[in-house]
Amino acid sequence: MKASLLSLLAISTAVSAWLPHERNFFGEQPNSVARNLAAGKGRSVKRYLSTFNKIRGVNLGSLFIVEPWMAGQAWEDMGCGDSKSEFDCMVKLGQEAGNTAFANHWDTWITEADLDSMQDYGINTVRVPVGYWFVEELVYADSEHFPQGGLAKLDRLCDWAASRDMYVILDLHGAPGAQVADQPFTGQYAAEVGFYQTYQFERAYSFLQAMTDRIHDYSQYRTVGMLEVVNEPAKGHANLVSEYYATAYAKIRESETNKSIPADQQLTIQFMDSAWGAGNAKTVLDSSSGVAYDDHRYLKYSNIEQSKSSYLSTSCSDTFGKDANSPVIIGEWSLSVDSDQENDADWTIADPNNTAFYQQWWASQVQAYERGLGWVFWSWKAQLGNDWRWSYSQAVEASIIPKDPSNAAQLANC
Repeated sequence: MKASLLSLLAISTAVSAWLPHERNFFGEQPNSVARNLAAGKGRSVKRYLSTFNKIRGVNLGSLFIVEPWMAGQAWEDMGCGDSKSEFDCMVKLGQEAGNTAFANHWDTWITEADLDSMQDYGINTVRVPVGYWFVEELVYADSEHFPQGGLAKLDRLCDWAASRDMYVILDLHGAPGAQVADQPFTGQYAAEVGFYQTYQFERAYSFLQAMTDRIHDYSQYRTVGMLEVVNEPAKGHANLVSEYYATAYAKIRESETNKSIPADQQLTIQFMDSAWGAGNAKTVLDSSSGVAYDDHRYLKYSNIEQSKSSYLSTSCSDTFGKDANSPVIIGEWSLSVDSDQENDADWTIADPNNTAFYQQWWASQVQAYERGLGWVFWSWKAQLGNDWRWSYSQAVEASIIPKDPSNAAQLANC
């Protein structure tokens, strides 16, 4: 790390940043007032519930990085067939045809009407997964194949969110070289990870700085308050923390310092929390402010008893912030259960006798996650037939999730 970056880290205790609750950004939400207290002379003051000003969000999964498992029909319509990732589909279609196919997908997968529905369903935040290739000059034209033109669509999406006073988290979901193997969410179904090298880190810093500049320069990004430096990195790479996390933080702050961005307008910089198992960012950012952590809670993959009572008790008593990682947002979670059992009689969504469990489990998770800054469900939509366990919009339409998330308090029974 350069000396100038080390110096920036040393003074970072002066850095603030903005989170929704610090600005009362969401304002008074439905059912957020516990009661009005008399203040004399006919006046009253409001006492709010502990859930007031919490992030209640959805991921816009498969918008800018399509994952075929959850968007099968869209993938077919784009002509991607059995391609495993965006990279593979672009190789198949060629640049021009691929650009056209992806542009049409960006125009149709999430529309303004979706954001209106999100508001109607009590959603106040969107997390937007993007790939480093959105900064097109970072792409190696002779060996990397990604759709072009996405940045303008991201501008439009952020403007839609801002016009509805929705908080936006931008997330580097697809890192240079792929941060994990065999995962379409990286945009490239790589047989081996290639991210954990200095030259790839340098490309990621360039992406983060370009996005930081764009967020502060373009009014469309006026409600983007958080930038996540990488999603779900692989475990076992020590330089993720010692090199990448430390420098990514410094690079973002360096860009903001160069622009003379006031402390209360600087971005909150987000890292995967220690519980993810890839390292603890706090060891290199202990004195740094304007930091938040991202915890992903999928009990279907957890080492717990696969029973309804276990799911409910685990969620009700869930705690977060391992190794002093705070504040925490649960950036991904769902209603999906163990893959080997999800269609068994005790779990299938086809049996209405299971409805009460899924309603209660949703509420139990919400209750737990709102002990922190809040939550972001994966995902807003999915193409999995009638299975709403990965689709917030479908789960609301199926009356599994209530339109007012504040009703979780009555449904959880924790």
